[in-house]
Amino acid sequence: MQLIHGVAVEPSNPYSNQDITINYDGLLQKSGADQIYLHYGVDGWESPATVPMMRSQRGCFHTMIKASARHEVNFCFHDSAMNWDNNSGLDWTIRVF
Repeated sequence: MQLIHGVAVEPSNPYSNQDITINYDGLLQKSGADQIYLHYGVDGWESPATVPMMRSQRGCFHTMIKASARHEVNFCFHDSAMNWDNNSGLDWTIRVF
């Protein structure tokens, strides 16, 4: 699993409606956040949703969502104090095939 800016997605090239796991070991986690939430949408932030992430034994956070998009899944993260990690304003985008 390759982390880019503290984020890894498995599989990295998902098909539409495939389950994907998003792993987070980024700025919020390194700042001591007690809880991380994944905020995501599809195809340009349509149908946004927020889900809690689970902490792994090694301390990073992860969750699974369905890649229910035609073209892409867009996402960013926040903690319980509403501090955001949005990849310096770029958010993260995973292309869906």
